[in-house]
Amino acid sequence: MKVYADNAATTYMSKTARDKLIECIDEFNGNPNSLHSDGQRTQEELDRARAIVAGCINAAKPNEIYFTSGGSEADNQALLSAARGLAGKGKKHLITLNIEHHAILHTMAKLEKEGFEVTYLKPQANGIVDVKDVEDAIREDTALVSIMFANNEMGAIQPIPEIGKVCKAKGVLFHTDAVQAAAHVPIDVQAMNIDMLSMSGHKFHGPKGVGVLYARNGIRLVNVIEGGAQERGKRAGTVNVPGIASMAAALKEGCDNMEENKSKVRALRDRLIKGLSDIPYSQLNGDPVKRLPGNVNYSFEGVEGESLLLHLDMYGIECSSGSACTSESLEPSHVLTGMGVPVEAAHGSLRFSLDIDNTEEQIDYVIEKVHAVVERYRSMSPYWEDLMTGKRQHCIAE
Repeated sequence: MKVYADNAATTYMSKTARDKLIECIDEFNGNPNSLHSDGQRTQEELDRARAIVAGCINAAKPNEIYFTSGGSEADNQALLSAARGLAGKGKKHLITLNIEHHAILHTMAKLEKEGFEVTYLKPQANGIVDVKDVEDAIREDTALVSIMFANNEMGAIQPIPEIGKVCKAKGVLFHTDAVQAAAHVPIDVQAMNIDMLSMSGHKFHGPKGVGVLYARNGIRLVNVIEGGAQERGKRAGTVNVPGIASMAAALKEGCDNMEENKSKVRALRDRLIKGLSDIPYSQLNGDPVKRLPGNVNYSFEGVEGESLLLHLDMYGIECSSGSACTSESLEPSHVLTGMGVPVEAAHGSLRFSLDIDNTEEQIDYVIEKVHAVVERYRSMSPYWEDLMTGKRQHCIAE
Protein backbone atom coordinates (compact mmCIF):
# COMPACT_ATOMS: atom_id res chain seq x y z
CA MET A 1 0.00 0.00 0.00
CA LYS A 2 1.24 3.49 -0.81
CA VAL A 3 0.46 6.22 1.72
CA TYR A 4 1.43 9.80 0.95
CA ALA A 5 1.62 11.60 4.29
CA ASP A 6 3.99 14.46 3.48
CA ASN A 7 1.55 17.16 2.41
CA ALA A 8 3.31 19.80 4.52
CA ALA A 9 6.29 19.40 2.19
CA THR A 10 4.15 19.63 -0.93
CA THR A 11 0.69 18.63 -2.10
CA TYR A 12 -0.34 17.02 -5.35
CA MET A 13 -2.01 19.43 -7.76
CA SER A 14 -5.78 19.18 -7.73
CA LYS A 15 -7.78 18.53 -10.90
CA THR A 16 -9.20 22.04 -10.58
CA ALA A 17 -5.70 23.52 -10.51
CA ARG A 18 -4.45 21.35 -13.39
CA ASP A 19 -7.47 22.16 -15.55
CA LYS A 20 -7.00 25.89 -14.94
CA LEU A 21 -3.29 25.65 -15.72
CA ILE A 22 -3.94 23.93 -19.06
CA GLU A 23 -6.76 26.34 -19.91
CA CYS A 24 -4.46 29.32 -19.39
CA ILE A 25 -1.61 27.76 -21.34
CA ASP A 26 -3.99 27.21 -24.25
CA GLU A 27 -6.04 30.41 -24.09
CA PHE A 28 -4.01 33.08 -22.30
CA ASN A 29 -0.56 32.97 -23.85
CA GLY A 30 -0.05 36.72 -24.22
CA ASN A 31 2.22 38.78 -22.01
CA PRO A 32 -0.09 40.77 -19.71
CA ASN A 33 2.19 43.79 -20.09
CA SER A 34 1.58 43.88 -23.85
CA LEU A 35 -0.99 46.29 -25.28
CA HIS A 36 -2.32 44.01 -28.01
CA SER A 37 -5.47 41.89 -27.67
CA ASP A 38 -3.79 38.70 -26.49
CA GLY A 39 -1.89 40.64 -23.86
CA GLN A 40 -4.97 42.41 -22.57
CA ARG A 41 -7.01 39.19 -22.41
CA THR A 42 -4.22 37.68 -20.34
CA GLN A 43 -4.17 40.78 -18.13
CA GLU A 44 -7.88 40.30 -17.46
CA GLU A 45 -7.21 36.69 -16.38
CA LEU A 46 -4.46 37.93 -14.09
CA ASP A 47 -6.83 40.51 -12.59
CA ARG A 48 -9.40 37.78 -11.95
CA ALA A 49 -6.83 35.67 -10.13
CA ARG A 50 -5.74 38.64 -8.00
CA ALA A 51 -9.35 39.32 -7.03
CA ILE A 52 -9.91 35.66 -6.13
CA VAL A 53 -6.86 35.56 -3.84
CA ALA A 54 -7.86 38.86 -2.21
CA GLY A 55 -11.34 37.50 -1.56
CA CYS A 56 -10.05 34.31 0.04
CA ILE A 57 -8.19 36.22 2.76
CA ASN A 58 -10.57 39.23 2.88
CA ALA A 59 -8.01 41.75 1.68
CA ALA A 60 -9.52 45.22 1.33
CA LYS A 61 -8.52 45.54 -2.33
CA PRO A 62 -7.04 43.23 -4.99
CA ASN A 63 -4.08 45.57 -5.44
CA GLU A 64 -2.85 44.47 -2.01
CA ILE A 65 -1.94 41.10 -3.57
CA TYR A 66 1.53 40.66 -5.08
CA PHE A 67 2.48 37.45 -6.84
CA THR A 68 5.87 35.89 -6.09
CA SER A 69 7.76 32.67 -6.78
CA GLY A 70 6.64 31.21 -3.45
CA GLY A 71 6.51 31.66 0.31
CA SER A 72 10.24 32.16 0.79
CA GLU A 73 10.39 35.10 -1.59
CA ALA A 74 7.29 36.60 0.00
CA ASP A 75 8.81 36.23 3.47
CA ASN A 76 12.04 37.87 2.34
CA GLN A 77 10.27 40.80 0.73
CA ALA A 78 7.99 41.38 3.71
CA LEU A 79 10.81 41.47 6.26
CA LEU A 80 13.22 43.50 4.16
CA SER A 81 10.49 46.01 3.31
CA ALA A 82 9.43 46.58 6.91
CA ALA A 83 12.97 46.78 8.26
CA ARG A 84 14.55 48.96 5.61
CA GLY A 85 11.45 51.05 5.17
CA LEU A 86 11.28 52.07 8.82
CA ALA A 87 15.00 52.22 9.61
CA GLY A 88 15.07 55.89 8.65
CA LYS A 89 12.58 56.58 11.43
CA GLY A 90 14.87 54.97 13.98
CA LYS A 91 12.92 51.72 14.12
CA LYS A 92 15.58 49.03 13.90
CA HIS A 93 14.16 46.40 16.23
CA LEU A 94 12.40 43.25 14.97
CA ILE A 95 10.55 40.45 16.78
CA THR A 96 10.04 36.85 15.70
CA LEU A 97 9.90 33.28 17.03
CA ASN A 98 12.89 30.97 17.34
CA ILE A 99 10.85 28.21 15.61
CA GLU A 100 10.04 30.10 12.41
CA HIS A 101 10.77 28.76 8.93
CA HIS A 102 14.32 29.44 7.82
CA ALA A 103 13.03 31.89 5.20
CA ILE A 104 12.27 34.11 8.20
CA LEU A 105 15.21 33.18 10.43
CA HIS A 106 17.86 33.55 7.72
CA THR A 107 16.43 36.91 6.61
CA MET A 108 16.45 38.08 10.21
CA ALA A 109 20.10 37.02 10.48
CA LYS A 110 20.83 38.99 7.32
CA LEU A 111 19.20 42.06 8.82
CA GLU A 112 21.20 41.65 12.02
CA LYS A 113 24.35 41.97 9.92
CA GLU A 114 22.92 45.25 8.60
CA GLY A 115 22.65 46.63 12.14
CA PHE A 116 19.12 45.63 13.11
CA GLU A 117 18.38 44.07 16.50
CA VAL A 118 16.19 40.97 16.57
CA THR A 119 14.35 39.53 19.57
CA TYR A 120 13.76 35.78 19.19
CA LEU A 121 10.86 34.73 21.37
CA LYS A 122 10.57 31.17 22.65
CA PRO A 123 7.18 29.45 22.56
CA GLN A 124 5.63 27.55 25.41
CA ALA A 125 6.07 23.77 25.66
CA ASN A 126 3.07 23.27 23.34
CA GLY A 127 4.75 25.31 20.60
CA ILE A 128 2.47 28.33 21.00
CA VAL A 129 3.84 31.75 21.90
CA ASP A 130 2.41 33.65 24.86
CA VAL A 131 0.81 36.85 23.56
CA LYS A 132 2.06 38.64 26.67
CA ASP A 133 5.62 37.78 25.64
CA VAL A 134 5.01 39.43 22.28
CA GLU A 135 3.51 42.50 23.91
CA ASP A 136 6.34 42.80 26.43
CA ALA A 137 8.98 42.53 23.68
CA ILE A 138 7.63 45.47 21.68
CA ARG A 139 9.65 48.66 22.15
CA GLU A 140 9.50 52.22 20.89
CA ASP A 141 11.94 51.31 18.12
CA THR A 142 10.17 48.09 17.05
CA ALA A 143 9.43 48.06 13.32
CA LEU A 144 7.92 44.62 12.83
CA VAL A 145 6.59 41.52 14.51
CA SER A 146 6.72 38.38 12.33
CA ILE A 147 5.00 35.31 13.80
CA MET A 148 4.07 32.32 11.63
CA PHE A 149 0.37 31.44 11.42
CA ALA A 150 0.92 27.70 11.84
CA ASN A 151 4.17 25.81 12.27
CA ASN A 152 5.40 23.71 9.36
CA GLU A 153 6.85 20.94 11.52
CA MET A 154 4.65 20.38 14.57
CA GLY A 155 1.51 22.16 13.38
CA ALA A 156 0.81 24.50 16.29
CA ILE A 157 -1.50 27.38 15.35
CA GLN A 158 -0.43 30.69 16.86
CA PRO A 159 -2.86 33.22 18.41
CA ILE A 160 -2.76 35.42 15.31
CA PRO A 161 -5.83 37.61 16.04
CA GLU A 162 -4.56 38.44 19.52
CA ILE A 163 -1.04 39.22 18.26
CA GLY A 164 -2.49 41.38 15.49
CA LYS A 165 -4.54 43.32 18.01
CA VAL A 166 -1.47 43.98 20.16
CA CYS A 167 0.59 45.11 17.16
CA LYS A 168 -2.13 47.46 15.95
CA ALA A 169 -2.48 49.02 19.40
CA LYS A 170 1.30 49.51 19.58
CA GLY A 171 1.58 50.88 16.05
CA VAL A 172 3.87 48.05 14.92
CA LEU A 173 3.67 46.22 11.58
CA PHE A 174 2.59 42.58 11.80
CA HIS A 175 3.63 39.94 9.26
CA THR A 176 2.66 36.28 9.33
CA ASP A 177 4.04 33.38 7.33
CA ALA A 178 0.78 31.62 6.46
CA VAL A 179 2.28 29.09 4.05
CA GLN A 180 1.00 26.11 6.05
CA ALA A 181 -2.28 27.75 7.05
CA ALA A 182 -3.70 29.06 3.77
CA ALA A 183 -6.76 27.09 2.59
CA HIS A 184 -6.54 24.89 5.69
CA VAL A 185 -7.71 27.29 8.42
CA PRO A 186 -9.69 30.56 8.11
CA ILE A 187 -7.70 33.72 7.38
CA ASP A 188 -9.14 37.24 7.53
CA VAL A 189 -6.36 39.80 7.23
CA GLN A 190 -8.64 42.70 8.17
CA ALA A 191 -10.27 41.11 11.22
CA MET A 192 -6.92 39.72 12.37
CA ASN A 193 -5.05 43.03 11.88
CA ILE A 194 -2.46 41.40 9.61
CA ASP A 195 -0.38 43.92 7.66
CA MET A 196 1.58 41.44 5.54
CA LEU A 197 1.10 37.74 4.84
CA SER A 198 2.92 35.06 2.82
CA MET A 199 1.47 32.05 0.96
CA SER A 200 2.71 29.35 -1.42
CA GLY A 201 0.54 27.59 -3.99
CA HIS A 202 1.97 24.08 -3.74
CA LYS A 203 0.90 23.79 -0.10
CA PHE A 204 -2.81 23.78 -1.03
CA HIS A 205 -2.87 21.72 -4.24
CA GLY A 206 -1.71 24.47 -6.56
CA PRO A 207 1.45 24.52 -8.69
CA LYS A 208 5.00 24.89 -7.41
CA GLY A 209 6.91 28.09 -8.01
CA VAL A 210 4.00 30.46 -7.37
CA GLY A 211 3.25 32.38 -4.19
CA VAL A 212 1.63 35.46 -2.72
CA LEU A 213 2.64 38.42 -0.64
CA TYR A 214 -0.29 40.33 0.80
CA ALA A 215 0.75 43.84 1.82
CA ARG A 216 -1.80 46.28 3.18
CA ASN A 217 -2.09 49.47 1.16
CA GLY A 218 0.22 52.11 2.58
CA ILE A 219 3.14 49.73 3.13
CA ARG A 220 6.03 50.53 0.82
CA LEU A 221 7.63 47.37 -0.48
CA VAL A 222 11.34 47.04 -1.15
CA ASN A 223 12.17 45.23 -4.38
CA VAL A 224 13.88 41.87 -4.00
CA ILE A 225 14.06 41.35 -7.79
CA GLU A 226 14.87 44.28 -10.09
CA GLY A 227 14.43 44.56 -13.84
CA GLY A 228 10.86 45.41 -14.78
CA ALA A 229 7.62 47.12 -13.89
CA GLN A 230 5.60 43.98 -13.22
CA GLU A 231 3.50 43.72 -10.04
CA ARG A 232 3.20 47.51 -9.94
CA GLY A 233 6.97 47.84 -10.05
CA LYS A 234 7.56 45.70 -6.96
CA ARG A 235 8.47 42.33 -8.48
CA ALA A 236 10.27 42.21 -11.82
CA GLY A 237 9.94 39.31 -14.24
CA THR A 238 7.41 38.18 -16.84
CA VAL A 239 4.29 37.24 -14.94
CA ASN A 240 3.49 33.52 -14.74
CA VAL A 241 -0.22 33.89 -15.49
CA PRO A 242 -1.01 30.15 -15.92
CA GLY A 243 0.65 29.35 -12.59
CA ILE A 244 -1.01 32.26 -10.83
CA ALA A 245 -4.48 31.47 -12.15
CA SER A 246 -4.01 27.81 -11.24
CA MET A 247 -2.92 28.76 -7.71
CA ALA A 248 -5.92 31.07 -7.31
CA ALA A 249 -8.27 28.29 -8.42
CA ALA A 250 -6.72 25.88 -5.93
CA LEU A 251 -6.92 28.44 -3.11
CA LYS A 252 -10.58 29.16 -3.79
CA GLU A 253 -11.41 25.47 -3.97
CA GLY A 254 -9.65 24.89 -0.66
CA CYS A 255 -11.37 27.82 1.03
CA ASP A 256 -14.81 26.90 -0.34
CA ASN A 257 -14.50 23.34 1.02
CA MET A 258 -12.49 24.17 4.12
CA GLU A 259 -14.93 23.12 6.83
CA GLU A 260 -15.73 19.78 5.20
CA ASN A 261 -12.06 19.09 4.54
CA LYS A 262 -11.04 20.09 8.07
CA SER A 263 -13.58 17.76 9.61
CA LYS A 264 -12.40 14.76 7.60
CA VAL A 265 -8.68 15.38 7.97
CA ARG A 266 -8.93 16.18 11.68
CA ALA A 267 -10.64 12.81 12.26
CA LEU A 268 -7.79 11.03 10.44
CA ARG A 269 -5.23 13.04 12.40
CA ASP A 270 -6.80 12.12 15.73
CA ARG A 271 -7.04 8.46 14.69
CA LEU A 272 -3.32 8.43 13.95
CA ILE A 273 -2.44 10.21 17.20
CA LYS A 274 -4.50 7.71 19.19
CA GLY A 275 -2.86 4.79 17.40
CA LEU A 276 0.67 6.01 18.09
CA SER A 277 0.03 7.09 21.65
CA ASP A 278 0.44 3.59 23.11
CA ILE A 279 4.03 3.24 21.88
CA PRO A 280 6.09 3.45 25.09
CA TYR A 281 8.40 6.43 25.52
CA SER A 282 6.88 8.43 22.69
CA GLN A 283 5.25 11.85 22.67
CA LEU A 284 3.14 14.10 20.47
CA ASN A 285 4.90 17.39 19.74
CA GLY A 286 2.84 20.58 19.58
CA ASP A 287 -0.52 21.49 21.04
CA PRO A 288 -2.95 18.55 20.78
CA VAL A 289 -5.90 20.82 19.89
CA LYS A 290 -4.60 24.10 18.49
CA ARG A 291 -2.82 22.47 15.57
CA LEU A 292 -3.27 22.09 11.83
CA PRO A 293 -5.97 19.57 10.90
CA GLY A 294 -3.55 17.15 9.22
CA ASN A 295 -0.38 17.49 11.29
CA VAL A 296 0.95 14.67 13.48
CA ASN A 297 4.50 15.13 14.81
CA TYR A 298 5.70 12.32 17.09
CA SER A 299 8.99 11.66 18.84
CA PHE A 300 10.11 8.10 19.57
CA GLU A 301 12.91 7.80 22.09
CA GLY A 302 15.82 5.52 21.32
CA VAL A 303 15.62 5.61 17.50
CA GLU A 304 16.69 7.95 14.72
CA GLY A 305 13.94 9.63 12.73
CA GLU A 306 15.86 9.20 9.46
CA SER A 307 16.08 5.43 9.99
CA LEU A 308 12.36 5.23 10.68
CA LEU A 309 11.65 7.38 7.64
CA LEU A 310 13.65 5.19 5.26
CA HIS A 311 12.23 1.95 6.65
CA LEU A 312 8.66 3.23 6.39
CA ASP A 313 9.37 4.24 2.80
CA MET A 314 10.10 0.57 2.08
CA TYR A 315 6.53 -0.12 3.18
CA GLY A 316 5.22 2.61 0.85
CA ILE A 317 4.68 5.17 3.62
CA GLU A 318 5.99 8.63 2.69
CA CYS A 319 6.41 11.05 5.57
CA SER A 320 9.12 13.34 6.93
CA SER A 321 11.56 13.62 9.79
CA GLY A 322 11.12 17.40 9.87
CA SER A 323 10.91 20.28 7.43
CA ALA A 324 11.57 19.34 3.80
CA CYS A 325 13.68 22.51 3.57
CA THR A 326 16.21 21.08 6.05
CA SER A 327 15.98 17.37 5.16
CA GLU A 328 19.68 17.11 4.28
CA SER A 329 20.78 18.41 7.68
CA LEU A 330 21.88 15.98 10.39
CA GLU A 331 21.09 18.52 13.10
CA PRO A 332 17.96 17.97 15.22
CA SER A 333 14.94 20.07 14.33
CA HIS A 334 15.38 23.69 15.45
CA VAL A 335 11.61 23.80 15.88
CA LEU A 336 11.46 20.94 18.37
CA THR A 337 14.57 21.94 20.32
CA GLY A 338 13.41 25.57 20.21
CA MET A 339 10.22 24.64 22.07
CA GLY A 340 12.10 22.60 24.66
CA VAL A 341 12.00 19.05 23.25
CA PRO A 342 15.19 17.22 24.35
CA VAL A 343 17.74 16.69 21.58
CA GLU A 344 17.48 12.90 21.95
CA ALA A 345 13.72 13.04 21.39
CA ALA A 346 14.01 15.55 18.55
CA HIS A 347 16.37 13.18 16.71
CA GLY A 348 13.67 10.49 16.85
CA SER A 349 10.81 12.55 15.43
CA LEU A 350 8.53 11.89 12.47
CA ARG A 351 6.06 14.27 10.84
CA PHE A 352 2.95 12.92 9.15
CA SER A 353 0.96 15.57 7.26
CA LEU A 354 -2.39 14.25 6.08
CA ASP A 355 -4.90 15.45 3.51
CA ILE A 356 -8.37 14.66 2.19
CA ASP A 357 -7.02 11.90 -0.08
CA ASN A 358 -5.92 9.82 2.91
CA THR A 359 -8.21 7.08 4.24
CA GLU A 360 -8.86 5.31 7.53
CA GLU A 361 -7.40 2.14 6.02
CA GLN A 362 -4.18 4.00 5.27
CA ILE A 363 -4.03 5.42 8.78
CA ASP A 364 -4.40 1.97 10.31
CA TYR A 365 -1.65 0.69 8.02
CA VAL A 366 0.65 3.52 9.13
CA ILE A 367 -0.05 2.78 12.80
CA GLU A 368 0.74 -0.91 12.30
CA LYS A 369 4.01 -0.25 10.48
CA VAL A 370 5.24 2.50 12.81
CA HIS A 371 4.73 0.18 15.79
CA ALA A 372 6.69 -2.58 14.04
CA VAL A 373 9.52 -0.36 12.81
CA VAL A 374 10.03 1.40 16.15
CA GLU A 375 10.15 -1.96 17.94
CA ARG A 376 12.61 -3.32 15.37
CA TYR A 377 15.06 -0.44 15.66
CA ARG A 378 14.86 -0.32 19.44
CA SER A 379 15.67 -4.03 19.60
CA MET A 380 18.93 -3.37 17.70
CA SER A 381 19.91 -0.17 19.52
CA PRO A 382 22.65 -0.15 22.20
CA TYR A 383 21.33 3.26 23.25
CA TRP A 384 17.88 1.76 23.87
CA GLU A 385 19.44 -1.08 25.83
CA ASP A 386 21.19 1.47 28.04
CA LEU A 387 17.87 3.22 28.62
CA MET A 388 16.09 0.02 29.54
CA THR A 389 18.86 -1.16 31.89
CA GLY A 390 19.06 2.19 33.65
CA LYS A 391 22.49 3.19 32.38
CA ARG A 392 20.85 6.23 30.78
CA GLN A 393 17.86 8.26 31.85
CA HIS A 394 14.73 8.47 29.70
CA CYS A 395 13.87 11.91 28.35
CA ILE A 396 10.28 10.92 27.49
CA ALA A 397 7.86 9.58 30.07
CA GLU A 398 6.43 6.10 29.55
